[in-house]
Amino acid sequence: MPDRRRAASWFAVLAFAAPWCAQVAAAADSLPTAFTNALRNAGIPASAVSVVVQPLDGPGLEAGLNRDAPRNPASTMKLLTTYAALRTLGPAYTWHTDALLLGSRDGAVIRGDLALRGKGDPALVIEQFWLLVQKLRALGLRELRGDLVLDRSAFQLPPHDTAAFDGDALRSYNVGPDALLVNYNAIAYQFVPDIAANTVHVAILPAVPGGKALRTVRAAAGACGDWRGKLRADFAQPLAPVFRGGFPLDCGERSWHLAPLAPDAYIGAVFRALWEGGGGSWTGQVREGTVPAGAPLLATHESKPLAAVVRDINKFSNNVMAQQLFLTFGAERAGWPASFERSREALSTWLAASGLAMPELVLENGAGLSRVERVSAGSLARLLADAWRSPVMPELMASLPMAGVDGTAARRNGAVGSAHFKTGLLEDVRAVAGYVLAASGRRYVVVGLINHERAGGAQGALDVLLDWVQVSG
Repeated sequence: MPDRRRAASWFAVLAFAAPWCAQVAAAADSLPTAFTNALRNAGIPASAVSVVVQPLDGPGLEAGLNRDAPRNPASTMKLLTTYAALRTLGPAYTWHTDALLLGSRDGAVIRGDLALRGKGDPALVIEQFWLLVQKLRALGLRELRGDLVLDRSAFQLPPHDTAAFDGDALRSYNVGPDALLVNYNAIAYQFVPDIAANTVHVAILPAVPGGKALRTVRAAAGACGDWRGKLRADFAQPLAPVFRGGFPLDCGERSWHLAPLAPDAYIGAVFRALWEGGGGSWTGQVREGTVPAGAPLLATHESKPLAAVVRDINKFSNNVMAQQLFLTFGAERAGWPASFERSREALSTWLAASGLAMPELVLENGAGLSRVERVSAGSLARLLADAWRSPVMPELMASLPMAGVDGTAARRNGAVGSAHFKTGLLEDVRAVAGYVLAASGRRYVVVGLINHERAGGAQGALDVLLDWVQVSG
């Protein structure tokens, strides 16, 4: 590099480093040099970073930067929703999904319509929906001569645009909340390599009428890498997808979860598959409606308890489950039907009443899948400290991914085996918020929120922060 270009390069580095150092020096508490160096190397200024480190049990390591600055927290926002729900609804809270008779029964025949009425169960996965259908079959019912009526009146929501967030309408994380949400409205395209036959078997689950996937796709050599891109998939006909590329054998078995069907069509297809697969017959269609008062109850399904639902939400950062819980929280606090407006008001009111008021808080859906949600690192730290002292601490702690072990933190390298924390990831956001058990035996709250166009390069810095607390705390 010519001397002039080298000098210009160093001036650019110094121009960036000087304000970084000044900002960090101005912070109330010191941060580790390795952390600030990692951020500087990623091109992320101090003004885009918020950090809180504080001990939970007496004096210890403390650090902070921009504690009160409102930030987009991404999925760490789920901590507010899940903790508030555990405290107010209780770990044993459950949801019910009912099957009701709208026509008349003549032995094994339903002459008229059958209704399904949902209350927002976040975990009505295919196995649980199968159990509800089996309860109906166990009553001796074999033939449905009317429609399947879907009652979603427990939720009062505007139409959901699955492409609104990022333009990718098929991605399962963009599924909207639904009072009658079945299996997250998702279809799994499964790829199972057969090395001996040098091919890859394909299956669509759940198996629904009209599914016509190819039985195999071409096996490909090379590293797994971007295996989805290598398949060159066409989902224009979601139950008969076309894969023009190949699947690398080195990938092992993989699943591609998408939501290509409208909710009514999805429930209708899954119900038909389960009902007719057991020998029943159904000649009607699926449609929306409201169950009239006094309709006879045929069967009901009770969800798994809230503590188990919260574990699924936080371990795997399930967005639609978090929204279902956010809506339920608001409805149980402010009255049914559920709405986002009621939930936003109810959560803010509960925080204030609990001594956790967050004046900077901006809520949208309680899941963090949002461009507008905001909270400060200081507020999240106070929430986590309050949760640690609460009766539901074991349930919340058990729901958080463990660094290097499971959930969304399985591949994290900071404080491996010693940290439980919620992760947050959007295009311009990287975040962690949770607990670290230090080598000293002290437990710490650690929150790190980064909002910047180069945030994608900041994950290593956050791992350095977690390691620092684990080693030095």
